[in-house]
Amino acid sequence: MSEKRDRLIKVVEEKGLLELSAPVELASGDHSRFFVDGKRALASGADLRLACETIIEIANENGIEFDAVGGLTLGADQFAHGVALISGCEWFVVRKAPKGRGTNQRIEGSRLDAGTRVLLVDDVVTRGGSIEQAYDVIREETGATVTGAITLVDRGSDAARSFFKRVGIPYCPLVTHDELGIPAVGSEHFEPAATS
Repeated sequence: MSEKRDRLIKVVEEKGLLELSAPVELASGDHSRFFVDGKRALASGADLRLACETIIEIANENGIEFDAVGGLTLGADQFAHGVALISGCEWFVVRKAPKGRGTNQRIEGSRLDAGTRVLLVDDVVTRGGSIEQAYDVIREETGATVTGAITLVDRGSDAARSFFKRVGIPYCPLVTHDELGIPAVGSEHFEPAATS
């Protein structure tokens, strides 16, 4: 494990990991007493730079070459901009839905086409729905080649890993639930709420 990854794990644990008294619903529909706030963890420029440098390092170690970096807004935005600033590549974000005016496009930023190599990024992955949605939009609307996917945190459901294995793309979370010392999503058991 790299020194940067070690530092990043500490940043996420200290600034973005919340242990709650009661379970909350996650974007995936799962419930957990642990909430990982990737945006809050990386709210300082120094911490965001560390994460983006680590993304570039992990991409290089895994042979992931890319011309553009991005993913579904809002989880990908900070990484798309930061990696582009550091590496000199282009950035993009994928809207969850067309904006309904102007050009009505779903992909903002770089013009992706069949010759573009894309690195997908996201902050916290539970079941992988957001990053899969970005993958589908990019493939269907641009024909660009997704060469890899890197996330800040994987909550451990194995759904994202299985998806990217199935489509033959390297998937590299920077931090795992084990490294944060929290249970994998779906493995927590809760007492039913008391009824009056």
